[in-house]
Amino acid sequence: MSKRDYYEVLGVSKTASADEIKKAFRKLAVKYHPDKEGGDETQFKEVNEAYEVLKDAQKRQRYDQFGHAGVGGSSAGGGNPFEGFGGFGGFGGQNVHFDFGDGGLGDIFGQFFGGGGRNQGPTKGRDVEAQVALTFEEAIFGVEEKISLDMDDECSHCHGDGVEPGHSMKTCSSCQGAGQQTRVMNSIFGQIQQAVTCPTCHGKGKIPEKVCSVCKGKGTERRKQTVTLKVPAGIDDGATIRLKERGEAIGGGARGDLYIHIRVKAHKKFTREGDIILSEEHVSMAEAALGAEIDVETVDGKVRMKVPAGTQSGTDFKLSGHGVPHLNKDSRGPHIVSVIVDTPAKLSRRQKEILEEFAATEKKRSIF
Repeated sequence: MSKRDYYEVLGVSKTASADEIKKAFRKLAVKYHPDKEGGDETQFKEVNEAYEVLKDAQKRQRYDQFGHAGVGGSSAGGGNPFEGFGGFGGFGGQNVHFDFGDGGLGDIFGQFFGGGGRNQGPTKGRDVEAQVALTFEEAIFGVEEKISLDMDDECSHCHGDGVEPGHSMKTCSSCQGAGQQTRVMNSIFGQIQQAVTCPTCHGKGKIPEKVCSVCKGKGTERRKQTVTLKVPAGIDDGATIRLKERGEAIGGGARGDLYIHIRVKAHKKFTREGDIILSEEHVSMAEAALGAEIDVETVDGKVRMKVPAGTQSGTDFKLSGHGVPHLNKDSRGPHIVSVIVDTPAKLSRRQKEILEEFAATEKKRSIF
């Protein structure tokens, strides 16, 4: 299925200004945000993809000239490393993956060039992924979250060594404590000796006199754990926080890592663009014409903002320091308020008379 034209996705013309493109994106991003009722993740991604190209002057120029091909994901690696070697095994520049596997040529070459056998023993526990959903305000100001996870943890009975308390480790009888065994392989080079990890002790050189009665020598047991996550102020939707060695435990090795994926729920009034918070405020036609002071909602509460006389609908005003905090800094971005001038749908007789008088005055002024 071919991609839709990016201008069509955002509903703007090819001559649209950067400001028009930005406003179109804001409107559609709020409409299709997947965490909002009635949102559409597929369309949200399509809108975001279109905006990422059209907001960048250079990308937009390439897109206008070459279409989607001009901004496509071409390989940054500079092409196929086998390209041009048509005689190499008859591969002719195809993407070829060589996997020698255990006991294959990779291990043989390792023996020739001084490499040891592969250690098959576990060295690190499994990495764990989890997702946390935050409100818009929690993402802006930061929050402390407690996450409950079901993971392999250190065995409470043997404390991870796999030995029944009161007993100790003994030398592995299979490898005599070496952690490796030597085996002879027949190869194209003749018989070759190869060192492999001992399958009995998994490279440790020792085994328990008696295995732990709780974990059966594994060193871990499954249980529910609570992890406290400190989410920094200013984190954005889609960010990932890595907690080193807070994943699953493993006997005789380090813990894995815990990766927390952040999702930020859509706000009914605010949207976000980097460190900028965006919102709209409606004013009456009279307030826009004569000027007024209005109360504007921000994440910090209501702020008084001056609307100058003669303000046009769509005019943006900046409230400095009321936007998104910069990560690990004391500064914050701005809050941009777009003023929308409401035209009354119904007028009283007196209001209509006043507007007719105004219209007549304007017509006379234009004549002279």
